[in-house]
Order: sequence, then C-alpha cells, then structure tokens
Amino acid sequence: MPLINKRRSPTDVPAGAHTRLRITLSAFFALDGFVFAGWVVRIPAIKEQTDASASALGLALLGVSAGAVVTMLLTGRLCRRYGSHPVTVVCAVLLSLSVTLPPLTHSAPALGAVLLLFGAAYGGINVAFNSAAVDLVTALDRPIMPTFHAAFSLGGMIGAGLGGLVADSLSPTRHLLGLCLIGLLVTALAGPALLREAPPRPPAAAEEAGGADTDPAKPTRLTPRTRRLVIVFGLIALCTAYGEGALADWGALHLQQDLDASPGFAAAGYSCFALAMTVGRLTGTTLLQRLGRTRTVVAGGTTAAVGMLVASLTPTAWVALLGFAVTGLGLANLFPVAVERAGTLAGPTGVAVASTLGYGGMLLGPPAIGFMADWFSLPVALTSVAALAAVAALIGLTIPRRTAG
Repeated sequence: MPLINKRRSPTDVPAGAHTRLRITLSAFFALDGFVFAGWVVRIPAIKEQTDASASALGLALLGVSAGAVVTMLLTGRLCRRYGSHPVTVVCAVLLSLSVTLPPLTHSAPALGAVLLLFGAAYGGINVAFNSAAVDLVTALDRPIMPTFHAAFSLGGMIGAGLGGLVADSLSPTRHLLGLCLIGLLVTALAGPALLREAPPRPPAAAEEAGGADTDPAKPTRLTPRTRRLVIVFGLIALCTAYGEGALADWGALHLQQDLDASPGFAAAGYSCFALAMTVGRLTGTTLLQRLGRTRTVVAGGTTAAVGMLVASLTPTAWVALLGFAVTGLGLANLFPVAVERAGTLAGPTGVAVASTLGYGGMLLGPPAIGFMADWFSLPVALTSVAALAAVAALIGLTIPRRTAG
C-alpha cells in the first residue's frame, strides 16, 4: 500500500525530529561516498586484472553511469509511491552488495555488466536521499543542501584514504568485501531510524510557487516554465558530474600512469579532491547565504576550470594534487545547488530529472575521456573537465535570480 504522508507545515514537526532526520540522512550520504570512493581507487588494479585498454575500460566504466541513469526516473516514481526513506534503505543494501562484484571479473565486458548493477543501486540511492534532503531543506527554509553533500564528500575522502592505505596489502576482492560489510552494518544501524522519521512536507505556498502538483500519490505535472528551469539546473548538474566522474575514474590513473606516482600516492589524488569538496560543502551554506546561488555557481565553475587545467597539464604529481584540490573547491556546491533547486521546483520528479541529466555527464565522461586518451593523451582528455566547468559557469549566468536565489 502506498505510503502517503499527511500534508503539514514545517511547524508541525518538532525541531528534534528535523535534527535526527538530518543526522540520519547525512549517514547515508557519507556511506554512499565511502563505498563509491572505495571502488574508484581500485580501478587501476582492476584495469590490470582485466587487461583492458583505456578505451575498453572507458566503455566498461560506462556501466556505472548507464545503470544509474536507467534507474533514476524510475526511482523518482518509487519515491512518490512508497516514500523516499524506504527507497533509500533498500538502495543502500543493494549498493553495499553490488560493490563486491567488480573484482570477480576478468574481462572488460564482464566488468561493464556488473557495473550496470552497481550503477543502478548508486543512481537509486542518490535520487532517494536527495529527494528526502530536499524535503527537509524546504521545511527548514535554509540552504543546507551542501552539508548533505559534504557528508558524501567526507565519506569519499575516508573511503579513498583507506583505499590508499590498503592498496598495496589487500586485494581488490578483500577490500571491496570489507566495504560491503561496513555498508550493511551502517544500513542496519541507520535504516530503522530513517524509517521511523516521517518526511516533512513543504508549505503549501512553496508547493504552489514551484508550479507542480507535489502530492506524493500523484505524478508531478510540470508547467513549461518549470520544466525548462529543471532542465537548466540539470545541465549544471551534468557539467559538474562529468568532472566528478572524470576525477573518480581517471584521476588515480593519471597520477600513476602519466606522472609516475605510486599506487598509494595515486589513490591520494581522489582523496585530496574529496577533502576539498568536503571543505567547500561544509562552508557552502554560508557561501550561498552571502553570494546567492547564481554567483556561487559562476564562481565555482570558473575556479574548477582553472584548477583542472593545472591538474591536467602539469608534469609534477604534487602540483596535480593541488589542481585536484582547487577543482574540488570549485565544483563543491554546483551539484547540490542544481539538485536542490530542481527538487524545490518539482519534488522527486525534479530531483530525478536533474540527477538523470547530471549522471548523463558521467555516462558521457568515461568513454569520452577513454577515447580522447587513446587519440591524444589522458592529460589532454582531462582538460575537457575544465571546459565543462566553464560551461556550467556560463549557464549559471542565465538563471533568473528570483529562481536561483
């Protein structure tokens, strides 16, 4: 039977319930980042295991984004029917189980097939907990969305750092099995707490302003203007996710292959990027309150473009790490702003549309960078991240200020 939440104002929910919900959701954001980063730092080892070329690996990595994109719109509908909290818990279990599969493969096609499953779970949990977070952000009427994504980045930093420590001593199979057990443990602890908390409903005025019917039992009907704005925010998410995915999938390989870094040092590349993302997102609420969303997007895209040019073209590994960090600071708040605005305008459907476009960037990124690396070189291919970050900044200038905030 569908879980239909009674419509209420934010004042109907005790402040303590909002705090508990915020902590519990942050735990799932952190878990997602932890598991994903643990996988990406083992990509060089799994590339060697499968004996894949750069382009073949790119096509295999396409599985993560393809699986995510295919399930995202479906997840938006599931969140409307059953609620975003139960869907988050189910997807967390699937994510934890599916991360054990890549080390069991020995060819690029097999790797791509299991990554479809991993990507489906990854895409599902992203739509579900972002939808839950948008509900809470709207109820609190504060731009706290970056703090949830800071939890994701913090989890990614810890996962990448741990991966770097064990890269020389643990096989990918044992390492990712450990991630699975940790993921299931966190879900067992945080899942019941999330299921006990009813999602806060946005005020009626906010719903009407969005131009969409946000009754969770009904599909969202978007006005043409709202649909266009959701797509604009989705394009910003696309440019941002392309960069995040590129650094996750190719950053360690760039350091190890092009700059002669050790496996442990190469894993630190994504860790530095995730640390910078975490810092940027922890300060994101303050930044958004001072600059507004438009200027935050423009400044962030410009900063990321400069940082990635440095990281891609420098011949020195330490300078590349610095470039990764600057890129992380620049990209930090672009995706949270895009998803939060799309969700405020159109509920779970808006989150799903923006996330689908966003992960379309990740869908495009792995094969595009892989083929460009074969045609030119990996450093040249990575400059495409800088180009799309600049595009995100330009798109940010087109957002109506009363919509962007």
